Amino acid sequence: MNHEEIGLLVDVYELTMAQSYLQQGMHDSATFSLFIRNYPPDRGYLVSAGLEGVLTYLENLCFVEESIDYLRSLEMFADEFLDYLKSFKFTGDVWAIPEGRLFFAEEPVVEVTAPIIESQMVETFIMNQVNLQCLIATKASRCVWAAEGRPIVDFSLRRTHGIDAGMKVARATHIVGCQGTSNVLAGKVYGIPLSGTMAHSFISTHRHEVDAFRAFARSFPDRSIFLIDTYDTVAGARKAALVAKEMEAAGRRLVGVRLDSGDIAVLSRQVRQVLNEAGLEYVRIIATGGLDEFDIDDLVKGGAPIDGFGVGTKMGVSADAPWSDMAYKVVRYGERPLLKLSKDKISLPGEKQVFRFQDDDGMFSEDVISLKDEELPHGDPLLEEVMVGGKRTNASPSLGQAQARFVQDSERLGNAHKALKDPLHYKVTVSSGLQELYNVVESELMAEEVGQETISAVDVGPGESLQ
Repeated sequence: MNHEEIGLLVDVYELTMAQSYLQQGMHDSATFSLFIRNYPPDRGYLVSAGLEGVLTYLENLCFVEESIDYLRSLEMFADEFLDYLKSFKFTGDVWAIPEGRLFFAEEPVVEVTAPIIESQMVETFIMNQVNLQCLIATKASRCVWAAEGRPIVDFSLRRTHGIDAGMKVARATHIVGCQGTSNVLAGKVYGIPLSGTMAHSFISTHRHEVDAFRAFARSFPDRSIFLIDTYDTVAGARKAALVAKEMEAAGRRLVGVRLDSGDIAVLSRQVRQVLNEAGLEYVRIIATGGLDEFDIDDLVKGGAPIDGFGVGTKMGVSADAPWSDMAYKVVRYGERPLLKLSKDKISLPGEKQVFRFQDDDGMFSEDVISLKDEELPHGDPLLEEVMVGGKRTNASPSLGQAQARFVQDSERLGNAHKALKDPLHYKVTVSSGLQELYNVVESELMAEEVGQETISAVDVGPGESLQ
């Protein structure tokens, strides 16, 4: 797409609301909170990711002439609104939980404060970017956790839902510990190490399987990994061992062999035996082929002699949890705090902060969602000011910094919350100040909008878990 027309990457109702705001003279500042209401299945935590792209978008957001001409051709919008868009830019402030940090359901991961038209118009892009990357980072972190220190490489580009998703998947998985990617462009753009082997087509196009191994070894004498399951995996392992010994004689070493099909647990043991009997204990076994964290966990717990994993499809689309209940809700307009009382979709009013508390061993014990101006002693505030007046407050952090944040947070989250199935949900409560504001706003809305009719609402008292 023409990136100059990124302003059109919105849902149409963002534009229709913006025109109505403009015509009513509604220019006061509004704050919107981005949060995930409920955990996807088997998730006990979430990983912040996608913020970098959001800030780049906000800094460069505008409507070029071609975009405005297109909107005019729709005959939907007033000339005064189209003229307004000619000078449109984002001038607001952003607070966010930095990339790589863990957060939990109901907690604001991003808060945007700007004139109402600006803060409303950016909803679609922010949700699009943060929703995907949080899902993928969380999924990938589970794969890394299951591997228990064995390296994971992102092999998902060919199965991701489009080009942008493929790039962002490589980035998000790297934040949480995937050591490389097969995506060459992601390697260039994000500085992620590249990793790859060969396809079955390479084997098939040679007269004999061993010929393919020898040809590849000649081309890549210091980084060859042979795919050995095209015909018969154990026979392929013997041929790989033969070529590996030839490489040794030439002063080279075969890096590894790859298993991509069949009973990986059984085959890995058989292949390890073949390699070891040939004196090739150093040759690594890499497993691929539709794996996810549950498969990896089974293989690792079962003692399969696998040294690393290439993980693609299921990680790249977060197959078991491909969507989240992410919401971007207005919590203040002007001086008036706002909330939503819809059944199962209640929101909390006012600008917020999230404070994280630790126990005596340094492990995370509880998060408290508070009002932005509250002080909670001994709590670590998670939301940081990352943009003021439409400009970043600091230079873009490196992926290495995001990785370090993830490692630190992951080490401090109890294993029960990281369990792959039915994890224990972490304790998240609301502060007394936020609860008081909620009660006041709810009472006012009930009196003004609903009268004496009763609406069911969740009572989230101070110190009471939201989960």
